[in-house]
Amino acid sequence: MNWTLDQLEAFVTSVKQGSFSAAARQLGKAQSRVSTAVANLEADLGFVLFDRSAKLPQLTAAGEDMFIEAQAVLGQCRRLQSRALTVSSGEEISFTVAMDEAVPIAAFEEFFQQTAVNFPLLKMTIINGSQEDIPLWVDQKKADLGILFHLKTLPDTLEFMPIGQFSHSLIVSPAHALAAVNEPTPEQLNHYRQLVICDRTGVTQAKAISSNHWHIDSYYYITALVIRGLGWALVPEHIANEQWYSEQLTKLSTKNITDSLLVEMGVVKRLDQGFGPVMNWMLSEIEDIFN
Repeated sequence: MNWTLDQLEAFVTSVKQGSFSAAARQLGKAQSRVSTAVANLEADLGFVLFDRSAKLPQLTAAGEDMFIEAQAVLGQCRRLQSRALTVSSGEEISFTVAMDEAVPIAAFEEFFQQTAVNFPLLKMTIINGSQEDIPLWVDQKKADLGILFHLKTLPDTLEFMPIGQFSHSLIVSPAHALAAVNEPTPEQLNHYRQLVICDRTGVTQAKAISSNHWHIDSYYYITALVIRGLGWALVPEHIANEQWYSEQLTKLSTKNITDSLLVEMGVVKRLDQGFGPVMNWMLSEIEDIFN
């Protein structure tokens, strides 16, 4: 079989347009070239695609099957061509974003939805981690861009671009003894277990207020355990305000906590990494979201 893509295109266009003459107008070719291409395709395949006994050509049963296959082949060829143009233009073919699991979910759902619209052929990978996972993955080239809460000094190989600040909320279970204390002091908090964020290895840990504390690598798991009464915690305010948690938590005043409750959020990338169209768009879009 020596069929060509031009033959497939003539065949598919003829089916969609309803005639060889209409297909020729659509393709900007002479009708004879289109009808000849279809006839040559039939010869190469070894069976008839159109019943030509009527005024307009009608697909045979075999032609109907081949029409589906031919559309799939042409669609794949167009994707291949688009991919080749993407490579030659310098646009990223694939992109990996590493996200701190505690960043605001709703804002980034819309962000990734728009990414799919703007870059329909991009191969996207999204990985989630906590604390030091994000800069580590970017530094190790497992991710192109990291979105994280900035808690400590980053490696010299990375650059951090701030996009906003978030405050922490002090949360307890409504059944916890602290729930009756609207403005707890550090001394009162020290009487009860604190659940404190850390990275997945447990090495990098946020500063604890209570001498009695557990380290946990997920703000969401911390919140779930707070709901069960295992202790109190400081978590980003957007997590404390999540609808599925709001009725199961009591938020207390942080008036008496002297340590800063603000945490800076931003994006991190490698210094040696260039700015392709996807990277440029993402950085601009993320900045717009939080402005």
